[in-house]
Amino acid sequence: MLAETFIIITVMFIAVMGPSVVIAVLGYAVIKALSRNPSAASKIFMGMAIMLVFVEAISIVSILVIFQLFAR
Repeated sequence: MLAETFIIITVMFIAVMGPSVVIAVLGYAVIKALSRNPSAASKIFMGMAIMLVFVEAISIVSILVIFQLFAR
């Protein structure tokens, strides 16, 4: 029982931290790109918004899969 709980917590941690790291790296890249070329802000923000939507969708799907796998 304790081992199963530890596995569930570990998998959920990975499923949450993966997209969180991607969001942090994306934010850093956007700030760096805006500092280099502020006139391309609309294109950069559109790309950032699309990437954030996909990352959030992946994190939601991964959490739903975890809930399905470890449902009691």
